[in-house]
Amino acid sequence: MPVAIAPVGLTGMQAADGEIKAAKAAEAFGVPFTLSTMSICSIEDVAENTTKPFWMQVYTLKDDDFMQRLFDRAKAAKCSAVVITVDLQLMGQRHKDIKNGLSAPPKPTVTNLINMMTKVRWGLGMLGTKRRFFGNIVGHADGVKDPSSLSTWTNEAFDQALDWDRIRQFRKMWDGKLIIKGILDPEDARQACNVGADAIIVSNHGGRQLDGAISSIRMLPMIMDAVGDQIEVHLDSGIRSGQDVLKAMAMGAKGTYIGRAFVYGLGAMGQQGVATALEVIRKELDLSMGLCGVQDINTLSEDHIYVPQGFGDPTVMI
Repeated sequence: MPVAIAPVGLTGMQAADGEIKAAKAAEAFGVPFTLSTMSICSIEDVAENTTKPFWMQVYTLKDDDFMQRLFDRAKAAKCSAVVITVDLQLMGQRHKDIKNGLSAPPKPTVTNLINMMTKVRWGLGMLGTKRRFFGNIVGHADGVKDPSSLSTWTNEAFDQALDWDRIRQFRKMWDGKLIIKGILDPEDARQACNVGADAIIVSNHGGRQLDGAISSIRMLPMIMDAVGDQIEVHLDSGIRSGQDVLKAMAMGAKGTYIGRAFVYGLGAMGQQGVATALEVIRKELDLSMGLCGVQDINTLSEDHIYVPQGFGDPTVMI
């Protein structure tokens, strides 16, 4: 199934040891799992609890020493690919985070405490695990010895001067497979080819970075026209069902990623919930292919879907 688990920060707060549970579910299902740098469980935690290589997502941070050590840790954990996120040089206006009072570390408020009292199973799970903080950062980044110092580091760490020369430096730090995530522009897709990336992910960060950014699926045709078969093109943001996977594949993508879908499953049922979410998508994809008269997903094309005229042109209102 051409679906991977997308990198999602704080997954270990959805369920105790959440990244480990999601990685094990993905491994059993036979799809890639991508660990976020902002995960609760560390690279080493996931590696110790799985048997197959997984992917590691990294941000474009200023600290070369931290970045090199992060790449080295990923290599030691036998990660088979690194995913560089290029659309988070600074945090977007995440209104829901502000409304919900999301912070790192979490601030105990009356509302939060009352809410947690209704989540007995979650609470017991969190009490029973030692993994409650950002395992890839606390104790690894200079000056971050405990969760209270994390906020300051986060505000200063991201490289707002990001350019393609910086990506070339990361390419030298990591000699394995490299995927660039956050591409929404054809020229950026061409530049990704030039810096030696093995794949790109057409993504608007799930609509959580730039308010009003165009959807990934609408930019996919222009990006496919720009790079053709020079580089493998994947897509995330908006993949909620098997039909979404089918549409992306029919329009030229070679793979897709799910975020919210697996996180909801994880929060509801732990590892089994992730497996259930993947199975639901697989069944939906299989049924949708059957109704389209397709037996092999690699034979999907735009002949199997209706694409409105001007859909791939962001200047045209649909």
